Amino acid sequence: MQLYLPIADLPINVFLVLAMGAAVGFVSGMFGIGGGFLMTPLLIFIGITPAVAVASVASHIAASSFSGALSYWRRRAIDPALAGVLLCGGVTGTALGVWTFTQLRALGQLDLMIALSYVVLLTTVGSLMFSEGLRAMMRTRRGTVPPRRTHSWIHGLPLKMRFKRSKIYLSVIPVVIVGIVIGFIGAIMGIGGGFILVPVMIYLLRVPTSTVIGTSMVLTLVTMLFATMLHAVTNHLVDAVLALILMIGGVTGAQFGARAGQKIRGEQLRLLLGLLILSVGIRFAVELVIRPEDLFTIRELGVNG
Repeated sequence: MQLYLPIADLPINVFLVLAMGAAVGFVSGMFGIGGGFLMTPLLIFIGITPAVAVASVASHIAASSFSGALSYWRRRAIDPALAGVLLCGGVTGTALGVWTFTQLRALGQLDLMIALSYVVLLTTVGSLMFSEGLRAMMRTRRGTVPPRRTHSWIHGLPLKMRFKRSKIYLSVIPVVIVGIVIGFIGAIMGIGGGFILVPVMIYLLRVPTSTVIGTSMVLTLVTMLFATMLHAVTNHLVDAVLALILMIGGVTGAQFGARAGQKIRGEQLRLLLGLLILSVGIRFAVELVIRPEDLFTIRELGVNG
């Protein structure tokens, strides 16, 4: 069934977009991420312009994150204090990101910037997560003890605060900075940033894995809602019809993903997520090299690719 999208200015297959939303929502719930790193490229590959894809996907990420965060909240797997400090930086970073998005669009460099950002960010993060997950699985099979985590210079910074749910005593400075970076990247690239936030919180801030995913989803939920509002008001690029279809599929898929994620071991989750992120980055790089002049204009790309 074909449906015309007023802002994207093209017809789409409703069932295809619903299936995409449900699949990405499933991934979102399983890995505790917003899923925008996957949804935004998928929309671009079926012919949606990058600007509209980024702006519209933010609402889908927020809906999927709300559904997933609700599940983690019921299990008391969210640290409210840590989420609040992250949001102080996240809201600021989102506002700065939308402003940068608007300036790049005015200069005519937005599409290229989005493509290059995806290639660099996804291939780098995906490679690191995949290799770390593989090493963790090898250690588990050999029965070796993982290296003991030691406190870094970050834990010596001032303005410390006790986060009771996570049982850590940490400076708010790096937490706010992480929130700013995630909000900024999310507003420009149309990603929730969970695939960056989760490993940063685990390996850099030493947040226990028991509260990482749920807390990450809270940040993603609020920043993406804020980004959607700003994109709608300042750039008028949010396609409400597209966003609604994605949200319906995303909310449904996230519930099943959250349940599936509980049945898979942590190192296996990291390995799978790293492989998925790396695959998307490589696909973007291949398309950018093969057809750099029309990556964002050919409608048949999603069918033929």
